[in-house]
Amino acid sequence: MKKRPSVSIGLSLALFFCIFLSSCKEKNAIQENEKTEEVALVNYLEESKEDFDQRMSWWRDAKFGMFIHWGPYAVPAGIYKEKEVEGIGEWIMDKGQVPIKEYEKFAKEWIPEDFDAESWAKLMKEAGMKYVVITSKHHDGFGLWNSEVSNYNIANFSPYGKDILKQLSAACKKEDIKFGLYHSIMDWHHPQAQAIHEPKYNVWRTDSTKVNPEFPKYVENYLKPQLHELITSYDPDIIWFDGEWIPDYTHEMGLDMYQYIRSLKPSILINNRVDKGRRGMMGMNDDKFDYAGDFGTPEQEILEGTAATDWESCMTMNDTWGFKKNDHNWKSTEVLVHNLIDVTAKGGNYLLNIGPTAKGIIPQPSVNRLKGVGKWLSVNGEAVFDTEKLASTYKQGESIRYTKKKSKSIYYAISLENPESEIVFNYIEPNKDSKIHLLGSDESLKWSYSDETKLTIEVSKTALDEVGKTEAWTFVIEGKELTGVN
Repeated sequence: MKKRPSVSIGLSLALFFCIFLSSCKEKNAIQENEKTEEVALVNYLEESKEDFDQRMSWWRDAKFGMFIHWGPYAVPAGIYKEKEVEGIGEWIMDKGQVPIKEYEKFAKEWIPEDFDAESWAKLMKEAGMKYVVITSKHHDGFGLWNSEVSNYNIANFSPYGKDILKQLSAACKKEDIKFGLYHSIMDWHHPQAQAIHEPKYNVWRTDSTKVNPEFPKYVENYLKPQLHELITSYDPDIIWFDGEWIPDYTHEMGLDMYQYIRSLKPSILINNRVDKGRRGMMGMNDDKFDYAGDFGTPEQEILEGTAATDWESCMTMNDTWGFKKNDHNWKSTEVLVHNLIDVTAKGGNYLLNIGPTAKGIIPQPSVNRLKGVGKWLSVNGEAVFDTEKLASTYKQGESIRYTKKKSKSIYYAISLENPESEIVFNYIEPNKDSKIHLLGSDESLKWSYSDETKLTIEVSKTALDEVGKTEAWTFVIEGKELTGVN
């Protein structure tokens, strides 16, 4: 029979382990403090141009992404109390003056039983899209992920009970599509974020100019914890802010928010709506001040020309972002292709929106158009992806756009109209004896060049027949760009 150790030995061992554990904890605490101090010392607002260009490189090459607006607003689909509410679908809570408790009923009814993340990701791939940005939380305050910060989300508040972001992020990773999250700064549901409390509607009013003294608490105790949760759990490549225009949110908050997000994931990209610099729907920053943000965000429009800074045009296929069942004003596939070409020629990215139904179905008109754009890109994609804008011009007249292969002397002249038998390009001089062809055809086209008449290409019927019916025709030319040409 073994003897038990004496009480004194037991106490000595206990004391030893206490000292040992205390020492380990102290050492770990020092190490964690050192790490925190090290992170705090990095000022991401003073990033070098070289580091910025490296961080932005994948996005600049991507060119084409999918925007997804999805939330409880898909349940009423633009109709409240049997009347159609004016404006875009995702703003129905505000425009329809829907009280919070009434709006919560939509969230309780939201069961996206037909949502299939893998089919969504496959559609993005077929459309030629390289990244996606989905609303993790829109202005209504409802989250699309399983959050511990608040139970007002799809996994806890809705009968659906599943994490949408988890499903979609996994599906996108499988298809090699970069994953981004839209997140609203303002929140109509959170009591500390409501600028005005109206007993009649119990909802934030968008026309308010009054500042809510409780808003800073919302930012620190709710908004930041949400973002921390999203970044650490879903590892997004982009955080796409919105709602920064409210008077409660300040420039100083924007600078702090940018620094906070980058400290969680230094490689992440953040749009300019993290700060207060955006000049209306045109979306580019006011250059008078040093605002935070990696790229501008023109909304429902394309810049008139090129810009010295990075930008992304976000646009809808019809008139609304969130699903609205009576909105049938769809842009044609041709318009969408031409928009993509125009944006690319001007050096920007094109973020094209879908608004799924409450059940999780992407409207068929959206599907048809995405597949149509993808079909065009399957032939002409090299004129879009991994390209850059020309140094001196992006267009010739209204029907020709130019792009250039990145780091190569290969130019793409894209005609938005059928070139028929002959076409002239004023801004490219081909290499001597080089071959020119249409994407989608192997035929070498006859061409001539002079300083006076510029590049003239004979477009044969056989080449046009080989390309077939299309939205735009791309000529591939090896040569050099001509500058100073009128």
